[in-house]
Amino acid sequence: MIDSLNPFAKPSTLEYELPPFERIMDEHYLPAFYAGMAEQLSEVAAIIASGTPTFDNTLVAMEKSGQLLHRVSAVFDNISASDSSPTRDAIEEEISPTLAAHFDAIYLNVALFERVNELYKSRDLLNLDAEEFRLLKKYYEKFIDAGAALTFEQRKRLMEINKELSNLSTSFARHLLQDTNNLAVAIDSIDELDGLSEFEIASLAQAAKDRGFPDRWLITQLNFSGHPLLASMKDRALRQKIYEASLVKGNRDNDDDTKEILVAMARLRAERANLFGKRSHADLVTSNQTAGSPENIHAMLDQLTPAAIRNAKQESSDLQEAIKVDGYDFALEAWDWAYYTEKVRLTKFDIDTEGMKPFFELNNVLHNGLFYAATKLFGLSFKERRDLVTYHSDAQAFEVFNEDGSKLGLFIVDFYTRDSKRGGAWMNNLVDQSYLFNKLPVVVNNLNISKPPVNDPTLLTLSEVTTVFHEFGHALHGLFSAVKYPLLSGTNVERDFVEFPSQVNEMWIFWPEVVANYALHYKTGERIPQEWLDRVESSETFNQGFETTAYLAATVLDLAFHEISPEDEIVDVAAFEAVAIKEYGLGLAVIPPRYRSTYFSHIFAGGYSSGYYGYIWSEVFDAETVDWFKENGGLSRANGDHFRNQLLSLGGSVDSREMIRKLLGRDATIQPLLKRRGLL
Repeated sequence: MIDSLNPFAKPSTLEYELPPFERIMDEHYLPAFYAGMAEQLSEVAAIIASGTPTFDNTLVAMEKSGQLLHRVSAVFDNISASDSSPTRDAIEEEISPTLAAHFDAIYLNVALFERVNELYKSRDLLNLDAEEFRLLKKYYEKFIDAGAALTFEQRKRLMEINKELSNLSTSFARHLLQDTNNLAVAIDSIDELDGLSEFEIASLAQAAKDRGFPDRWLITQLNFSGHPLLASMKDRALRQKIYEASLVKGNRDNDDDTKEILVAMARLRAERANLFGKRSHADLVTSNQTAGSPENIHAMLDQLTPAAIRNAKQESSDLQEAIKVDGYDFALEAWDWAYYTEKVRLTKFDIDTEGMKPFFELNNVLHNGLFYAATKLFGLSFKERRDLVTYHSDAQAFEVFNEDGSKLGLFIVDFYTRDSKRGGAWMNNLVDQSYLFNKLPVVVNNLNISKPPVNDPTLLTLSEVTTVFHEFGHALHGLFSAVKYPLLSGTNVERDFVEFPSQVNEMWIFWPEVVANYALHYKTGERIPQEWLDRVESSETFNQGFETTAYLAATVLDLAFHEISPEDEIVDVAAFEAVAIKEYGLGLAVIPPRYRSTYFSHIFAGGYSSGYYGYIWSEVFDAETVDWFKENGGLSRANGDHFRNQLLSLGGSVDSREMIRKLLGRDATIQPLLKRRGLL
């Protein structure tokens, strides 16, 4: 039993069932987790005892089970990533393996699987509608993927592996966050920051102040290789210092080193795949994705790699020439790439990305860009709800309405970085849309934008604008969900498909009507010059050799770790990484992978193991869809409705490849992607 005063004990009575954050304390999580697990196991026992299996007494009952556990999990998953603390870290360390064991107890339950299997075998006789049929198929696959059809001994070992992997993943994330925070670079003299804007310098001063370093400046590390500030920082020695610090996250042979953790995870995943009769973890994972197999992924990578390397080498030559023009004779290094890229960009296209920042003020981007595009395309309207309490003072809540005024859901956005937030940007749900429970979605976007001093504007880089639009594409996928069953709701699609809607939403950043509405100078109100936009468009393929090569190297790294066998020894992580990348022809010293192994949290602390390829796999669909929008009139309500009705609203209730066929009228091809990235 759970104390009735625990805020998770009953569904929230707030609008949209928004969790009552003002009442939730750290001491409420563990009791709610344990009570929720016990409650769901009791519900599962009742399902097993409910007589002859039917769709309602088995599958619908499964969908209805675990509501308490889902409520607490949704809140804790978000808070542990966006606002961690030693107490919350301890809770996560305790509960993660326990949850893994709990779900094993359900999906490895032979009696429960027999009910689902019996329904699946007779599926053509059950008179199910399309969504019901899809739910049955997904549950059957869920049990098979969990190992329900394995032998007793195999299931026993699988449970041990799952528990250990859960522990290791939590440990990887905790150690990486700690080491990332510890690798922040403190600056003693403002002279070292030559090239940075006054706003960037003010943000660094605020970051130092927040860490207890007054009269200094602090450059915190992010979750990828390099740092955005390298593009404008003139001090080469400081560029090198920041860059090299970014490469050693989790790899300093200290208490927060992650090498042993990730090697153990890779080998355990390989062993788990063998239990299922698969050659590798990559084989196991991709068999249920749109890619189908690692071989299909490698075939695509083989098409991309030669042209990406060719372009990257040419770009490298251009940068070396820019160094010479700048009056230096040193050889180009990785920490020089971003800085001289901006110089070449300025020379070739007369584009000053730093000069664009005053036109990308956060509130304008949000209200007059992001929301404006959604209004034009989908008829949505947004109302800020300052009366609603969110999980952090930085997080803003917006009520979202359809064109007819009906409620669509609640959108929460948390823009700013902090030491307690993990790196990167992501979307998650606090409440899943479901007609079964008459629930509207509550969707969260988390980003990591540097917070300026109080009363100063937040000016974004073009990359940050792209991230804002990208993550909102995920949010729209969750908000537009219109399905009955939670298992099929929102972004519950194949991992190598989930990035597709978010990538499509990036197309509106420079759409003429949209950019004219939001890209206004924060002081004067003047529009960003059209000639700047024209130059940006003309430079679309600029630096794509670098970008594609860095991405491909990370993708190859992911696959290398997950195509090993349990017997393979990885004695030296750095050497393993270097060989994997070099064998693919991607070993350019001036272009390291976007992530080194020791801070590749996507695959060792997230859900992207053997799935990082999904970004570019989804971009195949994205590039085709962008062309479709352009060919059919662009930012129109008719196009928005088509995109919403044929794809965004369907969640996982329809096969992803079939959704693409209905959206485009045919299968997608790789040619638009190759053209976009300048790889033809």
